[in-house]
Amino acid sequence: MALTPLNALTVFVTVARRRSFSQAAKELGVSSSAVSQAVRQLEEKLGQALLARTTRSVSLTEAGQRLLDEAGPGLQSALAALEHLAAGVTPEVTGSLRLSVPAFSVSPVVEPVLPRFVAAWPQVQVHVSVQDGFVDIVKEGYDAGIRLTEAVQRDMVQVRLTPAFRFVVVGSPAYFERHGTPRHPRDLGHHSCLGYRAPSTGLPYHWEFEQGTKELTVPVKGSLTSDSSSLLLDMARQGLGLTYIAEIQAAAALRAGTLRPVLEDWVPSVPGLFLYYPHRARASRPLRAFIELAREQLPRR
Repeated sequence: MALTPLNALTVFVTVARRRSFSQAAKELGVSSSAVSQAVRQLEEKLGQALLARTTRSVSLTEAGQRLLDEAGPGLQSALAALEHLAAGVTPEVTGSLRLSVPAFSVSPVVEPVLPRFVAAWPQVQVHVSVQDGFVDIVKEGYDAGIRLTEAVQRDMVQVRLTPAFRFVVVGSPAYFERHGTPRHPRDLGHHSCLGYRAPSTGLPYHWEFEQGTKELTVPVKGSLTSDSSSLLLDMARQGLGLTYIAEIQAAAALRAGTLRPVLEDWVPSVPGLFLYYPHRARASRPLRAFIELAREQLPRR
């Protein structure tokens, strides 16, 4: 009997992550020929090749990469949800929970969830490390991390925490009164831009823009650079310049009117923030409790 598209998709995602039919077969507990047949059925159903195979390697076609990027996180989230439901969260939750999170996730994700988690499970020792750079959560001993999906390794289980959101250019009303408002990304060369430097490389981040099929990358300059997005946000609020930041991090200042967005026709969006943990690791009881609470507490839209 032919596999359902969802089962075949599960097989494809496993092969794509492992870049190996034999490794995927071992993980799924089936034969290599069954894995090959499932992928072939999915390719026939879609009418295009998803994997390029040689005797020594497996690589993704353009269509395969697109399918993995778009369907992989959702599929892993669904499988994780089934695992959590089957395991259950008993009233007795003890132990520790170690999370690695980027600064721009603190106000929209961590702060709404953490007080309720600590109140519900006071026996759990929680450690939250705020780091914007890449972190190997397995090597560093974290239970889970929170990042944009493109920063998450393919062999991780991903659980969506936020809807898609934009990265926006913001400044204070006082700044715009003094210096005017940029109408095009190229106008940023005439403005003081508070730049972000990646902590892992020390290199300045070039601001990215898109409008339809047009894409622009703008190197900016100003009186301040930092590896702290929170500091850049605060300095922008005080009128020091413009900064480029996740809209969810600037949401409170935007609602209050202490910051205003500009170039809104050009700002890009990202799929959202995801909690992730090793695919082969069984989520600890505190982590399962945190995930369930996050799903209840965080807005879905």
